[in-house]
Amino acid sequence: MAVTIGIDVGGTKIAAGVVDGNGALVARRRIATEADDPRAVVAGITKVAQELLAAAPAVGAIGVGAAALVDADNGIVLSAPNISWKNVALRAMLEERVGVPVVVDNDANVAAWGEATHGAGAGAGDQVMVTVGTGIGGGIVIGGRLYRGARGVGAEIGHMVIQAEGGALCACGNVGCLEAMASGNSIGRRALERKGSPEAGRLVALGGDGEVTGQIVGQAAAEGDPLALEILAETGRWLGVGLANLVNIFDPALIVVGGGATAGTGDLLLEPARARMAELIIGRSWRTPPPVVAAALGYDAGIVGAAALARATIRR
Repeated sequence: MAVTIGIDVGGTKIAAGVVDGNGALVARRRIATEADDPRAVVAGITKVAQELLAAAPAVGAIGVGAAALVDADNGIVLSAPNISWKNVALRAMLEERVGVPVVVDNDANVAAWGEATHGAGAGAGDQVMVTVGTGIGGGIVIGGRLYRGARGVGAEIGHMVIQAEGGALCACGNVGCLEAMASGNSIGRRALERKGSPEAGRLVALGGDGEVTGQIVGQAAAEGDPLALEILAETGRWLGVGLANLVNIFDPALIVVGGGATAGTGDLLLEPARARMAELIIGRSWRTPPPVVAAALGYDAGIVGAAALARATIRR
């Protein structure tokens, strides 16, 4: 199979590319997502797929990563938080329109697969990827395969509950999920809670008349602002609680952390997470914690991973 196409479908954009066997992108397309119209989203995916097929007619398969709960075995999008999709037979619809085999999976799963095959996790064996952005997602690779669970919707790492009493309310409706405690949104929330304190001068200055966001906290922390550094450290420690749970359950060789919230914060977020994880894992008196490393593929992880997953799946 010469090349495959990867398509990353989110609530605001559809990003796609032709990917060779080494994980390199040789062509790209990107359009906005019309998230309120499920038919328009399918039409958008079809459009970018057809454009890339015209540019690279030797494509052997198409992989789609959707920000949704997905029945990967049947290629059905069960539901999506930011797109008006429910029980959409996406694989069948696309195959009918483009005439090429299609593989559909969750966006965090395909990003994890991308890092495991062509990114920071290449050659590492069993591994977990945690994506820290507006929310928290993840993917788990065990024995060279994605772990999806009995119903295909496993690896929802962001919704493990780490503070059931007194934790922050999560968008899913539960209290104290990892997503509510350690995401980019949680960084912004902590900053807003401290906005009126005397120490918040730099955060207020950077935020101007708008909200103090996680991005602003990251910028202030990079400048050495003490309060911003404290907020990132607090968030990182909560992330470390989640990582410790993952280590205790799966015993991975490696943890890869990516997502928009880590792009500008780096070790300011990851070092507290590593330290807290090491404090909480079982067997810590004799065990070496697995490395926690930054993702290598950046915003291309979904495209590269979807294309690589399509290649691996169609070959089986």
